[in-house]
Amino acid sequence: MRRVSLALESIIVICALSLSAQTADDIIAKYVKTIGGMEKINAITTLKRSGKFEGGGGFEAATRQENKRPNMVREEFSLQGLTGVNAYDGKTGWKIEPWQGKKDPEPLGEDELKEIIEDSDFDGPLVNYAAKGNRVEYAGMEPVEGTDAYKLKVTLASGDTRYYYMDTDYYVPIKIETKRVIRGAEREFETSLGDYKEVNGVYFPYSFESGVKGSPFKQKVTWETIEANAPINNARFYKPSAAGKAPEDRQGQPADASQQQPKPEEKKQEPPKEQKPPKGEVKR
Repeated sequence: MRRVSLALESIIVICALSLSAQTADDIIAKYVKTIGGMEKINAITTLKRSGKFEGGGGFEAATRQENKRPNMVREEFSLQGLTGVNAYDGKTGWKIEPWQGKKDPEPLGEDELKEIIEDSDFDGPLVNYAAKGNRVEYAGMEPVEGTDAYKLKVTLASGDTRYYYMDTDYYVPIKIETKRVIRGAEREFETSLGDYKEVNGVYFPYSFESGVKGSPFKQKVTWETIEANAPINNARFYKPSAAGKAPEDRQGQPADASQQQPKPEEKKQEPPKEQKPPKGEVKR
């Protein structure tokens, strides 16, 4: 009996060592491979997302996000014929909030600016994390809705901390916990990710459900379309003047006003040969 007990103990130790040998870089490398690989990731230079926001109680609004490398982003929120804008051109963050008759652009607040700078990270904080000044540590395993997931502690260059929970089969994020200081007080938020689909050879989550950690009240964003490599005028990201006149495009493109739509899209190429999507939560 003692010999059997020792054998079982050895198996347990070996399993524990195997799990502890998992590193953050191992997990991130498998994540990058699963979603398409660095070559395909780098081949995408713009993203246009459009969908709907659900805030509970039947509240819905249209939402849109445009990203352009290296770090430009524009986010729109449309309700009752009015469209609010948050944008960042790589240096300056600004917003238009028409809800109370405000039509002129204003600077983003400190907390808003920090958040949109994070949103401007085209590939997210895990891809090329060291070059961005982020730190990633393997923090063991923890269950997410009853299923074990790899836990990564991500310390952003800004000093903010996130915890990424990665699927153990396909290494994609399925939950993110964020600690954020708002008006001087630290608050914790959690976001569940799902419905991964392929766009130009790279998998993106189409569903995000978020809220204060532990709260039953959640907000959901569902992307209905994600389009890669569509042309986006740089002036879409630049702060217009108070009179509504857009600044000159800093890269020589024609300027446009904050509400002007980008130029007509070029004819799309045929999509790449369909890949077999990851199973489970990851699907086409």
